[in-house]
Amino acid sequence: MKIRVQDLEKRFPTRGGEVVAVEGAAFDVAENEFVTIVGTSGCGKSTVLNILAGLQPATSGRALVDGTAVTGPGRDRGVVFQTYTLFPWMTAVKNIEFALRAEPIARAERRARARRYLELVGLDDFADALPAQLSGGMRQRVAIARSLSYQPSVLLMDEPFGALDALTRQSMQELLTDIWEQHRLTVVFVTHDVEEAVYISDRVLVMTRRPGRIKEDVAVPLPRPRRHEHLTTPEFLATKTRILESLREEGAGSPR
Repeated sequence: MKIRVQDLEKRFPTRGGEVVAVEGAAFDVAENEFVTIVGTSGCGKSTVLNILAGLQPATSGRALVDGTAVTGPGRDRGVVFQTYTLFPWMTAVKNIEFALRAEPIARAERRARARRYLELVGLDDFADALPAQLSGGMRQRVAIARSLSYQPSVLLMDEPFGALDALTRQSMQELLTDIWEQHRLTVVFVTHDVEEAVYISDRVLVMTRRPGRIKEDVAVPLPRPRRHEHLTTPEFLATKTRILESLREEGAGSPR
């Protein structure tokens, strides 16, 4: 599915007056493209993602998926947050089965599909484990499997690896790129980590400080499939440097 964001604006009322989080944000994401949004803290990255997910309404402007305006959550869009949002009393497989209850399929098929997606993320041996028995990286794998299980066309991810240690984060980045290369979803990913953004993406969108708008659209000139050996190539380092310089310009002043 294609995504189009047109002149998006989001205002929040506060005790001190209205805050403009996003103003005039506009970009397109092609079908099966992997695009990451980066920006300074408070620039509105997550707000844009929440509007695309249908979790927040825009004040003005539009977010469209395949030409249809987003007016609320939908099963065409899977969402993965930084927190794992798993039901602690349900096993890994039951967490995924729960997400499939709205699907017109029999209970046996729900169980089979849930196990299939656990296998996709390498957790088929932990199907009956509770979230408390899993590491942070494993919980996030369950969350990704759950979002993929109802087979959305768009995957929206808000700093899903932000709470993980460096080695687990690297493993999750490789897992995500492997899944994307196999299944080719349209992905919009939000992160503070520029190295992560360049490694996983086809394009990186740089946002201005608040009120957030798209400042720069940077194509990533790296071949696929991606591996962490690409992090030392001249192309990777040049792209990372360009994005960091753009972000430093935004961080030089106080938030507006």
